[in-house]
This record gives sequence, structure tokens and C-alpha cells, in this order.
Amino acid sequence: MQPRPPLKPLNEALAQLLAGAMPLSASETVATLEADGRVLAQDVVSELHVPPQDNSSMDGYALRCSDVIQIGTALPQSQRIAAGMAAQPLADGSLARIFTGAPLPPGADAVVMQEDCTVLDASDGARPQVRVNVLPQHGQWIRRAGEDVGRGDRVLSHGTRLGPAELGQAAGVGMDSLRVLCRPRVALFSTGDELVMPGACPPAAMPPGAIYNSNRFFLASLLRRLGCDVSDLGIVPDQRAATVEALRSAAQGHDLILTSGGVSVGEEDHIKPAVQALGSLDLWQIAIKPGKPFAHGRIGQAHFVGLPGNPVSSFVTFLLLVRPLLLRLQGVADAGLHGVPTRADFDWSRPDKRQEFLRVRRNVQGGLDLYPNQSSGVLTSLVWGDGLVNVPPGQAIARGDTVPYTAFAELLV
Repeated sequence: MQPRPPLKPLNEALAQLLAGAMPLSASETVATLEADGRVLAQDVVSELHVPPQDNSSMDGYALRCSDVIQIGTALPQSQRIAAGMAAQPLADGSLARIFTGAPLPPGADAVVMQEDCTVLDASDGARPQVRVNVLPQHGQWIRRAGEDVGRGDRVLSHGTRLGPAELGQAAGVGMDSLRVLCRPRVALFSTGDELVMPGACPPAAMPPGAIYNSNRFFLASLLRRLGCDVSDLGIVPDQRAATVEALRSAAQGHDLILTSGGVSVGEEDHIKPAVQALGSLDLWQIAIKPGKPFAHGRIGQAHFVGLPGNPVSSFVTFLLLVRPLLLRLQGVADAGLHGVPTRADFDWSRPDKRQEFLRVRRNVQGGLDLYPNQSSGVLTSLVWGDGLVNVPPGQAIARGDTVPYTAFAELLV
């Protein structure tokens, strides 16, 4: 019997995974309002200044500083300018009533807040007078044309994943549609004769050894959150022929085949030989806990990823390995795991020889609490927790130590 090869460290496995993941080239144009979560296929370059002209950042009065050389100077109001109106040149020795976002009248060089002015009673039909109760400073409360974006500036780069701020930026330079990469097409199925779909059998009637297929639900949700077009192929029985046929069919018209379960080394685990019969398998078992039985290969043009059947293992390996792969396919350059140094308010005295990812939750003191049961089958730990602590192989944690913490909120958007 040949000796079993050593488990591959996570960083090496991820580097190998990403090295073989070329960004998808197909793109499409979508309305900016519908582009949330999509990835830009080309740069967005502004054709105008933002703001388009000098404007007021306050409700108040636009004036020339040279007309107010002492506190208490009163000037007549010569015009009123609201946002969206055209401004006339400022008459000599006058000021203009102005509102936030309104264009600055030519000749004005400062805006004084209305709180720093007093409107005096007008008499005999004269123009109202306004007393300025401060000495204005040149340029105060003025937003200059192009101070946010200049004409010709690249405001968003190819490969940017679009969120609310990016969509606002695109709309702010007049983009009503955007060129984005097509969604990765993912075929998803689970393997296991023990799996039952919720609704197919009431809890009281569940057969011995049967479990509800929770993985199917969270994996489909994770894929859609990452902008994928998901084909849910259901549950495949633990049979070699059925597994081969499911994989062969899934490879047609998909960029990734994602399976859950059947990637261990038992007699009923058919994924490995089925993939090898149809294509190639280049990653098998990773030195992490939870999540050791992870597989990656190719079937035709499609990537294949096999996740463990245990729900926590499946969830964690998706975040660590599948998420970066899918983002790379969409042209996103930086998809790594970023740990924030955080205080551990727990002890972890039984380190594993593999790299571990512990389910934790931030407490009101700013530290991290540990879920007491770190088993790979305890999905409750993911519901309770709000992130992961990355523990190097063989390293114990003492209360008060600083550990790298990654929030689920960073990984699930």
C-alpha cells in the first residue's frame, strides 16, 4: 500500500486553486439599479466634474469677503439661489441668499451660514438687508467643481465588486447602465442516501439514520450572495453510476460544479473515483479543521469542488476556498481572509496539528467568546457565532491573547 500523501496546508491549497482560476470573459450590460453584487467588466471614467460647478455646502449667504471688513456689516440681498437654479453674477456690494447645493454666483468667494447672519427689516420696498455677524474667510463653505471627481477620472476599476457606494458613484457620473461580467454558472448537488428534504417527511416519521439536508440551503444562499447563477440539482444517491452521470450532466453549461458529501474515503464515498473517471482531481484533503475532506479538480471546462458533508466543515471550507475561487472567476483580485487582531476571552488548550478555525462571537467588552462545542456537525455554532478565529497548527490560546478574527459579515457580502 502506498503511503498517504501529507495533507496540503491551506495557503498552498488556496494558491494552487486560484492559480488555475482564470476570470470569466463573457460580459453583459445591466441597468445600474440592477447591478448590486456584480463585478465590473470595464473601468468607469467620468465625463464630467462632480460637483459640476462651485456650490454652497450650507444654507446661508454668498458674498465677497472684501465687502465685509468688519463684523456687523450689512449688505443688501440681490438674488436668491436654490439648488437647480442658475446663478447671476453677484452685484457689487451685495450678497445672495443661497441654499445647500446651489451654484455659487460668479464673483462670490465665500458663504456665511444663515446662523451667523441677521435679516433686517426692509422699509419702503427696499431690498432686504442682511447683517453679517462674523468675518468670512475666503473659500469657506464652498464645494469646488471637481473636488469629488474630475472630468476624465477613473472612478471605478475593472474587477470592482459593486455595492451600494459603488452604484451611487456610478450614478453620480451619469451611468444608467454598466458593463459587468456574466454571473458564474454553478451546478449544486448533495450526495447521501441519508439526506431528506424538509417537507418531504415530518420529523416524527424520519427513518433511522436520516437527516434533513441543511447544506443544500446554506450553500445555495452563499452562492447567490456571491452573484452566482445556481442550478440546484438536488440529492444524488450514494451510487457510483448515479454520481458519474450527475457530474457528467453538470459539467455541461456550468463554470463550477459544487457538491456536498461523499468526498471522504469510505466505501459509500463515490465522488473521488467519479471525478477521476470524467476529468482530473488535483486537490484532495486540506490540513484544516474543520474541513479536511475538500476536493478540487476539473471536468471538461468546469471546475469541480467537493465539500465535506458535515455542515460546519462544508460552511467553513466554502468561505475559505470556494468564495475566493468564485470571486477570482469574476475578476476580483483580492479575495483573501483578513484577520483583525482581537482579544481572546477564552482558553484553547488542546491545539490540533492542523490549522483550526474556531467559531466565536464578539462580546460587549470587545473580546471574543468561544462556542463550547466546536464539533464539525454543530450548525448551531455558526448561528450563535459571528466569525472565525484562525489558529495556526499546534498553537494553544490563553485568555487575553491577541488572535486573528474574521467576521462572517466580511465574508457573506
